[in-house]
Amino acid sequence: MIGITDIEAAAEQIAGHVVRTPTLPSPGLSGLLGVPVTVKLELLQRTGSFKARGAVAKLLSLGEAERAAGVVAVSGGNHGIAVAVMAAALDVKATVVMPRSAPARAIEIAEEAGASVRLTDGMGSAFALVNDLRDEGLTLVHPFDDPVVIAGQGTVGLEFAQDAAELTDVLVSVGGGGLISGVATALRALRPRVRIWGVETEGAEAMAEALKAGGPVPVEVSSISTTLSAPAVAPLTYEHVAALVGEVLVVPDREAVRGCLELAEHAKVWTEPAAGCLLPAARRIVERVGPDARLGLVVCGGNASAADMASWAERFGLL
Repeated sequence: MIGITDIEAAAEQIAGHVVRTPTLPSPGLSGLLGVPVTVKLELLQRTGSFKARGAVAKLLSLGEAERAAGVVAVSGGNHGIAVAVMAAALDVKATVVMPRSAPARAIEIAEEAGASVRLTDGMGSAFALVNDLRDEGLTLVHPFDDPVVIAGQGTVGLEFAQDAAELTDVLVSVGGGGLISGVATALRALRPRVRIWGVETEGAEAMAEALKAGGPVPVEVSSISTTLSAPAVAPLTYEHVAALVGEVLVVPDREAVRGCLELAEHAKVWTEPAAGCLLPAARRIVERVGPDARLGLVVCGGNASAADMASWAERFGLL
């Protein structure tokens, strides 16, 4: 497992390449939920999500031969965007493998950044193709199963701990578990009394199922939240979450989309379902913890188009 010194080292390394995103109280969300809410706005990060942190941390760790050979990444959207954009900034050739279900805008951005984009029928086949490309000499920039990437994502938690006022409970979205592993490591070191909650959507429950099973297991991915849709978590991220996170909550896709609309209306931010899922989870936590709760939300990304949001809202009868 990584430690706080790994995250502090990553913060120093990536400082010139990423944004120290705002940590702010949200009067609108506080009114909506009935308790004080603080938001960490990672959707304002380069590439529209926290993924830029781990991607650039890994890219900066490569040797000359690895940089020359190029890198490969597998992604449901945000990680692919981050690797494509940050690799271009560092003059490293990147190949990004995505399922065809990935948001069209994510594919477009990765291509515009200069990456070679390969599409597959699903996340399982995407990971299989990546293994083939690794055998051809490309270096994998894994979205979560890498201590360097996890330390990069952990800088979110480092900044949150440094910049937020009092918090009792912090909510973090979970896909493969890289973000929550890093954030939980930072918060356990710097805010040891804070409870940490993971949040997944139904049909993207890889971490919740791993916790039930006592280790990583494959899951059938069906959620609209492609950025959370890992086919399984890694032993590395499972170990961090099992040791450091109190519980992983699972919410329906419909409620995640409703959360996006509420974040737009009450917090004035445009998010994707991977962040929208935090609001229904927050309501459940307030019910359990009570009025003394002081919530922190890691608003992880905002790479959803207006067309995506309109389609989801119509599908779930939210318009």
